[in-house]
Amino acid sequence: MGEKNICDIFSEYPEVIYGFTDIAYSEYASAYKSALVFAVPHGELLTIETYSEEKFEKCIQDAQKVVEIILIQLKDMLDEHKIKYYIPPLAQNNEVELTAPFSFKYAAINAGLGWIGKNDVLITTKYGPRVRLSAILINEYFVYGEKVLTSNCPDTCRKCVDACPHKALYDAQWNIHARRSTIIDYRLCNEKRSLSIKTHGRKNACGLCMVACPFGT
Repeated sequence: MGEKNICDIFSEYPEVIYGFTDIAYSEYASAYKSALVFAVPHGELLTIETYSEEKFEKCIQDAQKVVEIILIQLKDMLDEHKIKYYIPPLAQNNEVELTAPFSFKYAAINAGLGWIGKNDVLITTKYGPRVRLSAILINEYFVYGEKVLTSNCPDTCRKCVDACPHKALYDAQWNIHARRSTIIDYRLCNEKRSLSIKTHGRKNACGLCMVACPFGT
């Protein structure tokens, strides 16, 4: 089993961006050598003018369906070749630190897929932040992407900052050493999004800071 087998799968999805990274920085490094991380673009290009919570949530769910199909194909291929792998959970595992066991965003940065914008979301050159991320840890070595170290967001751009209805964004540029807390008041963002759980059983997707981004449009 080699990188070509994986590339063959993604050749069926030419719109999907993907890459490989080592995970020496991760708590999973003792069990797996690499991470394959990929980004599925949203099917509809929403803007501030066309945005609605329902439309944005549909973009997320439609992209997630593609993610799940790809993961099934990857699992089948890895099982066939008896390669050890693990699919880390997407969601955060607690409401205190608001972190996931394995950061898809950080893996994507390390794989060269993009950078973190002023909205604290992965920004890709092709699609901007309008993607659904996934990753699979694999106990094999691959050719790794070139890690992104700094933001490509213009210093003067404030579109995502101004779009946030809760003023949770600090208009701060990201670099590889930046902490999340210098870019976004993530607890405030989570608190406001969580207010919708009682009414529709999930956090508000609130993609205003994403649809406002000029990258990918």
